[in-house]
Amino acid sequence: MAADHSSEIVEAFTQIAKEKNIEKDELNLIIEEIFKMMIKKKYGEKENFDVIVNLDKAAIEIYQTKTVVEEVEDPITQISVDSAKKVEPDMEIGDDFIEVIDPATFGRRLIISARQTLNQRIRDIERKLLFDEFSNRVGEIIVGEIRQINRNEIFVSFERAELIMPKAQQIANERYKRGETVRALIKEVVDDPRGPRIVVSRSEPMFLMRLFENEVPEIYDGIIEIKAIARDPGERTKIAVYSNDKRIDAVGACVGMKGVRIQAIVKELNNEKIDIISWSSDPEILISRALSPAKPLRIEVDQNEKKALAVINDDEMSIAVGRFGQNINLASRLTGYQIETIKYSELSGTPESEEETVDEQETEATSMDAPITEATEAEESDKATLAESAEEEAVTEETLINDIKGVSKAAAEIFAEKGFVKLGDINDIEELRKAEGVSEKSLNKLISTHTKLQTKE
Repeated sequence: MAADHSSEIVEAFTQIAKEKNIEKDELNLIIEEIFKMMIKKKYGEKENFDVIVNLDKAAIEIYQTKTVVEEVEDPITQISVDSAKKVEPDMEIGDDFIEVIDPATFGRRLIISARQTLNQRIRDIERKLLFDEFSNRVGEIIVGEIRQINRNEIFVSFERAELIMPKAQQIANERYKRGETVRALIKEVVDDPRGPRIVVSRSEPMFLMRLFENEVPEIYDGIIEIKAIARDPGERTKIAVYSNDKRIDAVGACVGMKGVRIQAIVKELNNEKIDIISWSSDPEILISRALSPAKPLRIEVDQNEKKALAVINDDEMSIAVGRFGQNINLASRLTGYQIETIKYSELSGTPESEEETVDEQETEATSMDAPITEATEAEESDKATLAESAEEEAVTEETLINDIKGVSKAAAEIFAEKGFVKLGDINDIEELRKAEGVSEKSLNKLISTHTKLQTKE
């Protein structure tokens, strides 16, 4: 029966080896080691024993070599000449006698011990194979099935492994469900006595980079480089890209025709906002672009201290800083500079809006160049009225908000994010008032223009 046990062990181990992709030579060595361990436990030594494993026949052959002697002093290494001649009549003193060991002689206890050792070696091999495989796949995107959801982590089944997505690696505003598929990045593989801990992430900047590589062939081919990424997972990301081919617009390639490429990525990230800017080696230009949608008037850079001061129009200050400082924080992380902002009015003591500054300068110029008479005032008033009337006549539902005089470009971009690109997109004035970061002047001008259009119609 013990022999059957040994055969069963070989068959079981052979099957497991196929499932775990264990090499045949490695399997042979393991089985030999197991049986040599059994030999040592039973006989105390193993030098004069040979173990031959035949995986094809699922058989184990054990041979013990003994020296033929007149009188036996050590029965493990010696055999009497009389006993040897009973098996092989031509045996002489000093010859080597090879005895076949029946595995049944090892006993049930040693067979059970061998099985336990085999199981442990299998687990060790499986852990090593798993660790090696996934260590080589760090940085790769996988698609797995959510198996279990705990408070602090999610377990994902992928191929023959169980992956872990800790809470810190999840997108905060996403809701995961058991049985759903999820796409994630293999972040790291940690060797653990209980088995490799394979950590995946959806919050890592590298995950976003891999998504861009999948959606934008120019990035995958190396024509466009992702120079830097700053990310608040699930909320907003800023990414700086650079084209190695002057004929290709890096930002346009990432956005895609009608935004199809960027929209695929935004959808994957649960509508995370993504600002794509063109990389520049000039810190002033890079910082100015990084503060988008705000348009800084001037950037003062201290390259030694890695600090920068951005002069911002008063009505764009809230846009430059962003909600809870998010925009300026992301810009700082993207550029590597600690960015501070200052209002234009605070810097020079000028009015809060650059537009107001220009108006005042024009008024001053008029008063200095020629005295304003009553006739002149009336003439200028008539001209202004005619210009305003002409402007109102030209306004239609197709008029872009960005083209309306008095509505700043920054305000137009904020309205566009809300879905208001042209006047015809406005159905409810109250929706305009909900837009954050828009100056009163721009808001009132848009409402006034929209109201006059409705009245004219």
